[in-house]
Amino acid sequence: MVEKLDFKLPEKKARGSAAGVLTVLLLIVLVALAGANLYVALSGDKYAPATTDGSSPEQTKALATRLMQRGLHRQAAAAWQDYLTAAELTESERARTHFQIGDLLEKAGLYADAIEHFYRSEAAAEVDELGPQINAHVKQCFERLGKFSALRYELMDRTSIDRGEPAGGKVVAEIGAEKITEGRLDALIEESIEDQLEAMRPFMTAEQLNEQKKQASTQLRDPQAKQEFLRSWLAQEVLYRQALEEKLGEKPEVKRLVHALTRDTLSRQLMNERLASRINITDGDLQTYYAANKETYVEPARAKISHILVGEAEQANELLKRLREGADFAAMAREFSQDESTKNDGGRIAEDVLPGSQVPGIGDANDINASIFKAEPPVVLDRPFKTDKGWEIIKVEGKQPERQKGFDEVSQQIAMQLLRQKQADVQRQYIDEMMDTHKVVIHTSVLAPTQQESSVEVPAKP
Repeated sequence: MVEKLDFKLPEKKARGSAAGVLTVLLLIVLVALAGANLYVALSGDKYAPATTDGSSPEQTKALATRLMQRGLHRQAAAAWQDYLTAAELTESERARTHFQIGDLLEKAGLYADAIEHFYRSEAAAEVDELGPQINAHVKQCFERLGKFSALRYELMDRTSIDRGEPAGGKVVAEIGAEKITEGRLDALIEESIEDQLEAMRPFMTAEQLNEQKKQASTQLRDPQAKQEFLRSWLAQEVLYRQALEEKLGEKPEVKRLVHALTRDTLSRQLMNERLASRINITDGDLQTYYAANKETYVEPARAKISHILVGEAEQANELLKRLREGADFAAMAREFSQDESTKNDGGRIAEDVLPGSQVPGIGDANDINASIFKAEPPVVLDRPFKTDKGWEIIKVEGKQPERQKGFDEVSQQIAMQLLRQKQADVQRQYIDEMMDTHKVVIHTSVLAPTQQESSVEVPAKP
């Protein structure tokens, strides 16, 4: 007898009661949590979450205050940030806390981080008494960072009545879809200045470096100078991008060159850092050197002159006679002088005359030089002088006596001189140490000429 096939689905087996129990327990927990939250809300108690180490906001605040009182600025700033995260604060309280953190980071020398928290303070709430303080702190932080162009735009934004486009936002150039703004251009200029000063960074204080950078930035603020820099940077940038497109960096000869440049840069950077750690030139060193070498820093006497150049002695004497009778020297120079470079300026020579040196615009004339420094200006010298160019009539416009330069004027020059003196010795010593560390052996005998080679005479050229 053939059995019939059963196509009915099997009946589901009853599942154990564990799942049901678990579901009930979860519901009970959820109801309990909801009830607890409702109780807290109705009772008015503020929930105070703990910090990552389990401390309450009040404990963290006490820690931050204690660290701050002990002058541990960086650690105090970190504790205040923990407090900021854990505590429930009003907008004005958050603003004040961010300001506190910024002030501590500034004192710790973390100026960029400090600026961020001053900005966050302003974003949190506008607190009247904090406004002027934030302005002053942000200005000082940018100065300490040496970000003078950024500081300029920051001040423009903070003092501008029109709060529309931010300062430095105008586009000065475009490379395809990329736009170069005024602010970006100034940042590129600052980076270039920093690169040029990098070699001196280990040997100068932050204040000295900033002063050098400030002076260089001021010079490059001229619109013509900025335009020239922009053109140069754009030229280099498009060449660089084209080289990348052509995969120039994958060529073996280019890789060798890049490796050589990297090797040179790293070795020089290491030497600079070692020199910086071993050479410490203090203000006392500079003062001592200046006192011992004051005669080196004397500005020589100098004189300003005007002249009239003519071809004949007779004409020179005639003009000199008219000048003695009261004729105007500048007018006479414009009318009669044969020196085209100075006649339109009344014969005035821009460069100073120094004792015992050539007379600018005239040449090697010791008798003229001596006569200039014997005269009491303003005065026309009492005779014309014969030179290779013709006959010269000289008026001494003014003189400055020899002057001792002050220490502040020459401190940078002295620092460079002391640096060069110490640098050679320290560099030689460190290289010797590295030779020993890396067990360098030079087999001079291998490179020395053999007896046969040294005895060979090189024939003289006919």
